[in-house]
Amino acid sequence: MSIHVQEISKFYNEQKALDAVSFKLNKGEIVGFLGPNGAGKSTLMKILTGYLSPSAGTAKINGISLEDDLHKIQQQIGYLPEHNPLYTEMYVREYLEFNARIYKINKSRVEEVIELTGLKPEANKKIAQLSKGYRQRVGLATALLHDPQVLILDEPTTGLDPNQLVEIRTLIKQIGKEKTGKTIFLSTHIMQEVEAVCDRVIIINKGEVVADKNLKDLREENEQVIFVEFDYRIENIALQRLPHLKSAKNVGGFAHELTFDTKKDMRPAVFDFAHNNGLKALQLNQKTKNLESLFAELTQK
Repeated sequence: MSIHVQEISKFYNEQKALDAVSFKLNKGEIVGFLGPNGAGKSTLMKILTGYLSPSAGTAKINGISLEDDLHKIQQQIGYLPEHNPLYTEMYVREYLEFNARIYKINKSRVEEVIELTGLKPEANKKIAQLSKGYRQRVGLATALLHDPQVLILDEPTTGLDPNQLVEIRTLIKQIGKEKTGKTIFLSTHIMQEVEAVCDRVIIINKGEVVADKNLKDLREENEQVIFVEFDYRIENIALQRLPHLKSAKNVGGFAHELTFDTKKDMRPAVFDFAHNNGLKALQLNQKTKNLESLFAELTQK
């Protein structure tokens, strides 16, 4: 097991940033960490990397407790913070060699990470001359220099254009699927990023974990949502006669959001229900139960 978070809480005076957060990440997993602004994502990542101390609880990285040997843990973690700190007046290769000397790593490793992160065409440029996408690559290369088994990436694609997004996502996935089996824990606001890169998602809201799901299971969940607008008012209790109906919610006027606990397309059943009750279905749309809808459902409560 790579990361084991146990009942971690964090207070800033009277404000609670994290509330008894617990989860486990296995070796080789790529896990997305989602939550609205202020949910506590960056706080937890800073605790895992040793930049902050928890108010309560603990965490283990590769079986080592934060309290027992923080220095050894930091040797096993590669960290890319949200605001990627770089010495922009330095050249790319020079900057990586500078970091390699700090880590006491052989120069040959610098060439390896330059190749791995696709920096070879830009290696002799000043960092100040690089695009945001290539600067993120430099940050990733720095995090990978000491060949850590755990990568913690805080908003690694913030501010990138669509092409750069694809490049960095592909790179992260490539690193995660290497034979070394690195564990990657990344925070983001972008649902498509998690769906494109991750195996699993953990959603946090107001400092609490509200979901921990395997994305494959989420895609296969036996549930669908249908939006229907009738031409006349009907009470939710009458809609309970629909087969497989899990819940019915009025979303304004004569419109309803119907959730069914089946994969079978229930639009024909809703259309027949309208016809049998003297109603017309002015709109009838099936909504995909995806990560975006799950996130909205859990963080807007």
